[in-house]
Amino acid sequence: MAIAELTIIPIGTNTTSLSQYVADIQQVLEQAEEPIHYEMTAMSTIIEGSLDDLMNVIRRLHEVPFSHGAQRVSTSIKLDDRRDKSGSIAQKLKSVAEKMKK
Repeated sequence: MAIAELTIIPIGTNTTSLSQYVADIQQVLEQAEEPIHYEMTAMSTIIEGSLDDLMNVIRRLHEVPFSHGAQRVSTSIKLDDRRDKSGSIAQKLKSVAEKMKK
């Protein structure tokens, strides 16, 4: 399972507020047919699933600001695609928490 962290920034909008764009992107995530799991943070969104599913979803998310009037969109993506064992958002957090107890 792969994990992607992405930040989508619309450029050329009439406002400095981005919360409506974020809300629209979250709606697309909620309606995704792909078997993904996601978490929104204050600065980005983290999605886990197969690499193919993530790339399909990310492509749709990148298009959201364009469909709402943005003239330019900058999307930053970080991928963690570990293939030696299964991983997840929860597993990564648990691993760090366990090490902090030592």
